[in-house]
Amino acid sequence: MGPLAGLRVVELASIGPGPMCAMLLADLGADVVRVDRLEASGLGVPMAPRFDVNGRNRRSVAVDLKSPAGRDTVLRLLDGADVLIEGFRPGVAERLGLGPADCHARNPRLVYGRMTGFGQSGPLAQAAGHDLNYIALTGALHAIGPAGGDPVPPLNLVGDYGGGALYLAFGLMAAVYERQTSGRGQVVDAAMVDGAASLMSIFHGMRAAGAWGGPRGSNLLDGGAPFYAAYETADGQHVAIGALEPKFFAELVRRLGLDESFIASQHDRERWPELRRALADALRAKTRDEWCTLLEGTDACFAPVLSLDEVHTHRHAAQRGTYVEVDGVVQPGPAPRFDRSVPAAPRPAPEPGQHTGEVLAEAGFAAAEIDSLRSAGVIR
Repeated sequence: MGPLAGLRVVELASIGPGPMCAMLLADLGADVVRVDRLEASGLGVPMAPRFDVNGRNRRSVAVDLKSPAGRDTVLRLLDGADVLIEGFRPGVAERLGLGPADCHARNPRLVYGRMTGFGQSGPLAQAAGHDLNYIALTGALHAIGPAGGDPVPPLNLVGDYGGGALYLAFGLMAAVYERQTSGRGQVVDAAMVDGAASLMSIFHGMRAAGAWGGPRGSNLLDGGAPFYAAYETADGQHVAIGALEPKFFAELVRRLGLDESFIASQHDRERWPELRRALADALRAKTRDEWCTLLEGTDACFAPVLSLDEVHTHRHAAQRGTYVEVDGVVQPGPAPRFDRSVPAAPRPAPEPGQHTGEVLAEAGFAAAEIDSLRSAGVIR
């Protein structure tokens, strides 16, 4: 089920964007087999598999990649695969005998996806880092934070997931599409610095046009504009206002009962402090839920700021089925939506090695081979 049904993916276990990318493919129907290490390896926050949302919807084999027999086992799995996902530092897969040349020698149609922070080349390619380091090089981190304050980490959404997982998934599907014409696989070099830089495209255009470039927290979309910001309500909660377009801003001003002279001077920066105070005073007069009753669903571009404990109960999410419950854990469902190729309900993440025998048998391993590999400590 799902639009990617029939796509066969092998994922070499990693952290961050690699698992997220594999989840996106698996959610849409791809058969994803994760190759785990034999022993626990500190791949992220220790927790039971059912809490590993990014690890859902795949099967797991546990293999000793450092042994020749383990390497050969994975290569045999790749014989029937469409896509490989690996997130090692540059050169590690080659040292394991699982680099692009090794894999393409056996399966020339394989799309080989490489997920790193700095990319496969460049002076920082071998350096360690995390999301925050990668987005620091792209201007994204510099742009996020309060006026006069320090840059604020936007969780790990911009580097790991936006610039990493999503661009890797996009690149993999582009290569699979191209393969229909060429008949050949290729390497997809997905770097979080490249993806995060791409996400910043509009801001480069705005900067060149003179529409962006003031200090942090003073621009249109970084909290500087009072009509694109979050405000506290009477009960200590917050609401988000995003009335960018003049007609939506006018709707907001009128619904809040503000001085209508603000409408004509929306982009007059000299009046922004006055407008911010007026908005803050007005929105502080009622609770968040009272404002929801008055403004939600209007053209004032309003939304309540919800916590993770609240998001799944909001009426819009509930009606669309945005969240699902898997093995007792509430989590986002597959996205995006398809009108015909509807994905199956998600399955919880597997225990490492849970499907080793099953997957190897499907790949053509005889029962005696599987027993021999298990006895030798190559698989678990």
